[in-house]
Amino acid sequence: MFELRRLRLLHELALRGTIADVARELSYSPSTVSQQLALLEREAGVALLEPDGRRVRLTAQGRMLAAHAARALELDEAARAELSISRDARAPVRVAVMPTAAEALVPAALTLLAEREPGLRLEMVEMPPEEGLFELRAHAFDLVVAEQYPGYTRELQPGIERTLLGRDPVRLVVPPGSPARELADLRDAAWAMEPQGAAVRQWAVQQCRAAGFEPDVRFEATDLTAHARLAAAGHAAAMLPDLSWTGDRSSVRLLQLPGDPVREIFAATRSSSRDGAAVGAVLTALADALAAHRPR
Repeated sequence: MFELRRLRLLHELALRGTIADVARELSYSPSTVSQQLALLEREAGVALLEPDGRRVRLTAQGRMLAAHAARALELDEAARAELSISRDARAPVRVAVMPTAAEALVPAALTLLAEREPGLRLEMVEMPPEEGLFELRAHAFDLVVAEQYPGYTRELQPGIERTLLGRDPVRLVVPPGSPARELADLRDAAWAMEPQGAAVRQWAVQQCRAAGFEPDVRFEATDLTAHARLAAAGHAAAMLPDLSWTGDRSSVRLLQLPGDPVREIFAATRSSSRDGAAVGAVLTALADALAAHRPR
């Protein structure tokens, strides 16, 4: 019989690529990870790893067993989810959320959960969607709140399910004294956008190009509050979703973007844990918090 703990190490190695990264994520020493994988090789009776320069990589048999390991972890999680329903267990729900959800959704969702499920413990980490969705596959989180913009659908992964929480309008934000009336009027403006590599950055640049200009991106920040403050101070234009506003919007002017785009806010869960009572309660609370969000 294979030990599930060792199968998880192999699964992590298939995802992360190096023993050092596996050790760092699971709080083991690299030598411990190597020793446990060596034991797993002896249990399997075949070579699972082979040298690759100063690192190791999975053999064909290693990749095959890693795929079985992923399914074994899913079955283990599904069994635990069913047991939690039958005994009303209260294991923590670990959630990774993008910054706007951390500010605008999680506090409201926690208030709802305190009323509906007072024994439920929710643990949150703020994290970009790209990282959170990866860590979901690695079983670091039970649920991830992420977004996707029109025309930029995120990659679909086997064993991962999505629940649409709601839709969030995206608007053009300009300084209060700006004479701009539409996106095309901002070809000479300075822009605040998220860093290179973020899906929303690619989407925002495409909106500018469709309007006939290349944006002059002078300010990069993952914190959308910084974008809003730069616009309010007269230094930049930005494109911000309504969810980014947790307070007053009177310090800026809001304009409609071409086509009135909306982004989708979704929660991603593993198929094996989605039906758990605690995860289901968190999903419902997040959806209700988004439905109730009304920026001023």
